[in-house]
Amino acid sequence: MKSLQLIFSNRRYFAPAFIFATLNILIGTWAIYIPSIRTKLGIDEGDLGLALFCMALGTLTMILFAPRIIGRFGVGRATAFGLFIFLFTFIVPFATTTYVGLCIGLYFVGAFSGFTDVAMNTLVTEIEKQDAVHIMSANHGFFSLGGFIGAGIGSLFLPMELVPLHYLLIVIVVLLVANLLLIKYYVSMSSSDQGGESFSLKNFKPLIVLAFIAFFVMACEGAVVDWSALYLEKVSLADVSWIGLGFTVFSITMAIARFLGDDISRKFGSKTLIMAGSLIGSIGFACVLLVQPVLAIIGFGLLGLGLSVIIPELFRLGGKTEGVASSQGISFISGVGFFGFLIGPVLLGFLADISSLKLSFVFLLGFVFTSFLLAFKLKR
Repeated sequence: MKSLQLIFSNRRYFAPAFIFATLNILIGTWAIYIPSIRTKLGIDEGDLGLALFCMALGTLTMILFAPRIIGRFGVGRATAFGLFIFLFTFIVPFATTTYVGLCIGLYFVGAFSGFTDVAMNTLVTEIEKQDAVHIMSANHGFFSLGGFIGAGIGSLFLPMELVPLHYLLIVIVVLLVANLLLIKYYVSMSSSDQGGESFSLKNFKPLIVLAFIAFFVMACEGAVVDWSALYLEKVSLADVSWIGLGFTVFSITMAIARFLGDDISRKFGSKTLIMAGSLIGSIGFACVLLVQPVLAIIGFGLLGLGLSVIIPELFRLGGKTEGVASSQGISFISGVGFFGFLIGPVLLGFLADISSLKLSFVFLLGFVFTSFLLAFKLKR
């Protein structure tokens, strides 16, 4: 809990944490309104999967340029730029009345969410290096807390049948004002290792296993974001007031575990933590596949608990890779992982269209168990 105390006692640490929360507040809002948007546009699971692929394509496009932009303008300015553009691009998929408009909107959402993800993780890495603090896992806890806020509060308004765009605009205004008040605490920061070694294939090799684990784990996270509501609605046949609870519970357990993650990491080490998290995640998917609404929601909670600590540990390991500047290692793992976050839901969409949504979640169980097997390759 020391990292959490640091964040709340110093605005230099709280400002980046709030960026993490902001990103997932909007993603959580998107998650609960996916069924409404799908109904409004009259599209099926396959169409939605293709639209989400556009989101993944946007992320892939921007990942290619993110490290160079961060190096050129400084990590602080780059983070602010990505965040504020991301806030406004989310209006498009909510406002559009056409399927083409949805695909275009999600492309730009993916581009700037991916860029902001790379930038904000690099920002926290720089703060950890400059101030000799340990706050990465706690920052990811704020990301999960943002998902709880976005999906939880949004779920309360679902029975009121508000227009999704109107609700989104209120959320954006609140987040915009709050972030404008905090921008001065990080905007001038630049990377301390810009003059370090160039990124070579030889130095790239140790990051490959970390990147694969990040891809699989964040593919599972992305699937919960985009498909948990539909799973509870169409497979578990849950009441309408329950369909947002899967992602909400997932975000709560993920936030709690991440706030404790820094201390647990010091005690047990990254490899043990990654393996244990993968096993707990596997149990969570098994519960979800039992279909019954209560058990499925419990399963989503176990997923949050298990997957929560893996990504922060991967970033921590990537930042220590010999011969690679920490900002480059973080950018690579974050970029590949976030691409998994977006491509996972796309895969689920196609599998659901071909067979069933339940079969899609069987594949996710395979993803998280593969992460457990890959963790054996990590050195202690």
